[in-house]
Amino acid sequence: MLPKIGVLNISDRASAGIYEDTPGKACVALLREWIVTPFDVDYRVIPDEQAVIEAELRRMADAADCCLVVTTGGTGPAPRDVTPEATAAVCAKMMPGFGELMRATSLRYVPTAILSRQTAGIRGRTLIVNLPGRPKAIRENLEAVFPAIPYCIDLIGGPKLETNEATMKVFRPKG
Repeated sequence: MLPKIGVLNISDRASAGIYEDTPGKACVALLREWIVTPFDVDYRVIPDEQAVIEAELRRMADAADCCLVVTTGGTGPAPRDVTPEATAAVCAKMMPGFGELMRATSLRYVPTAILSRQTAGIRGRTLIVNLPGRPKAIRENLEAVFPAIPYCIDLIGGPKLETNEATMKVFRPKG
């Protein structure tokens, strides 16, 4: 059975069909570019509703057995931006270093990055990473944190994900 990665775009408008889901598609394209281990994608577009986000994160981690779930959107300060709250509600361990690095990275591009609330957490054997909702910011943020993601998945008992070293060099301690 192939490892599974969840991609969850959280957007009222994309889930209603008002506009195309470009953030989620951009995220899948990046993962396919970087990861050489064959994997399946569990892909969903849902509205900015905390209960819906929590239920989908639980399903992807528990029932679908995704080793990684990457969310796009819902990380800002607006009232409907509740992705970090939903992530914290379903995770046993929070991984604040992911959000710290993503904000530091984004601050090189835009001063409003300090308004972002990206985070990450662990639910069982699943790493959940919250990304912003714009394709350019998704690439910038995921490039910053991805070098640590395969090793984190190793540490929590997930499958070994190998990358194309020419496009994404990851870190694993020697030995």
